[in-house]
Amino acid sequence: MANQKMLGFVHTAQKMPDKRSAADRRQDFAEIYARFSNERAGEQANRCSQCGVPFCQVHCPVSNNIPDWLKLTAEGRLEEAYEVSQATNNFPEICGRICPQDRLCEGNCVIEQSTHGAVTIGSVEKYINDTAWENGWVKPRKPARELGLSVGVIGAGPAGLAAAEELRAKGYEVHVYDRYDRMGGLLVYGIPGFKLEKDVVARRVQRLADAGVIFHSNFEVGRDASLAELRERHVTILVATGVYKARDIKAPGSGLKNIVPALDYLTASNKVGLGDTVEAYENGSLNAAGKKVVVLGGGDTAMDCVRTAIRQGATSVKCLYRRDRKNMPGSQREVAHAEEEGVEFVWQAAPEAFTGDDVVTGVRAVRIHLGVADATGRQTPQVIEGSEFTEPADLVIKALGFEPEDLPGMFGSPDLTVTRWGTLLVDHRTKMTSLDGVFAAGDIVRGASLVVWAIRDGRDAAEAMHAYAQTVGAPKLAVAAE
Repeated sequence: MANQKMLGFVHTAQKMPDKRSAADRRQDFAEIYARFSNERAGEQANRCSQCGVPFCQVHCPVSNNIPDWLKLTAEGRLEEAYEVSQATNNFPEICGRICPQDRLCEGNCVIEQSTHGAVTIGSVEKYINDTAWENGWVKPRKPARELGLSVGVIGAGPAGLAAAEELRAKGYEVHVYDRYDRMGGLLVYGIPGFKLEKDVVARRVQRLADAGVIFHSNFEVGRDASLAELRERHVTILVATGVYKARDIKAPGSGLKNIVPALDYLTASNKVGLGDTVEAYENGSLNAAGKKVVVLGGGDTAMDCVRTAIRQGATSVKCLYRRDRKNMPGSQREVAHAEEEGVEFVWQAAPEAFTGDDVVTGVRAVRIHLGVADATGRQTPQVIEGSEFTEPADLVIKALGFEPEDLPGMFGSPDLTVTRWGTLLVDHRTKMTSLDGVFAAGDIVRGASLVVWAIRDGRDAAEAMHAYAQTVGAPKLAVAAE
């Protein structure tokens, strides 16, 4: 029904006089789309059954009160819907765009379980929050009073920014340190612009700056200041650096040119989209245009890579994954989108070597049989003898996951304890690391995960930092000042 209405709106626009300027035609279409979006959001919100047990909310990492803002949207009370939406989520307009709703809220919608199709929660969330920005409802969260205490946040990704907003609202002077030239972390450089427009991130960062958060870009802890020096400046510190070290593959030929890590490839694409000049993109080593592209991996990053390669004009894009479709760790919705765009998936195939003299020309792989399930319930991959084949490739992108960097070494703090996986060891009740007053949140604690979990972790860490600053940190400063 909604699609029929949209077609009706477009048909009406097509009847308009041809003498209009291009700008007028764009404005007309924008108005048509706004009318369509408004009706579509209302229709979807009306479908919410307001069930007694809101499984959508239970399966949301930030426990967003989804049924309530759906009800308010259905009633046309969009400003109130926005207020409820942002009450537990610092970046609802971002989550509405990039959350894997099919694995979280929508996948657990009661209507979805009854085979009638889930309420499109993510689309409604995006709509009400974009409407809030358009109407000026999103205000900087300035504190009622200043506490006279300074806190530091290392990392300007979702965990760091969420914590910064919460701490600033409580009255702290908040300093955010990040190694990149733009704030946002993977929101800016890791996620493609066709999924998350960069101006959406930039306006949120600006709103934090308007609230008084102080940003230090191109700042590397260990180079510009040690962790110990930052601890001297601030009553408490949050480490929210994320995990950026790419998992590698040890195979013959892995050192050939044009075999690149996923994050290098995505960062180059995003920087070009932001107007930067990237030499590796210009010379073709991080540009898929005119190339046969093979992506290794099956997570959300792999889906970002294959879909980016399509948009860059690759002649073919194939994704090799050693398990089958149902065992892919990435969003099934993303897989479907990739297939619609022309990506070919080569299931149950694992790379063994790379061919070529100086530059890669192919990926030699073997077919995989999924055997008996292990303790986690996942079937064990087994190589099928004699199943070798070669997939031609001009560009191979390794999307095999991420690992933590050596933060104790980088920060000049060997007493900063890590787990056997390299993530920071924290007290999960207090979020504090092995160093007094130093907290950690996001992927650097839990490993590579979702943006919405990073937001939740950042909010929780902010509460723990506030409790520490009021009971331990502030009295220490007072004693030191005497």
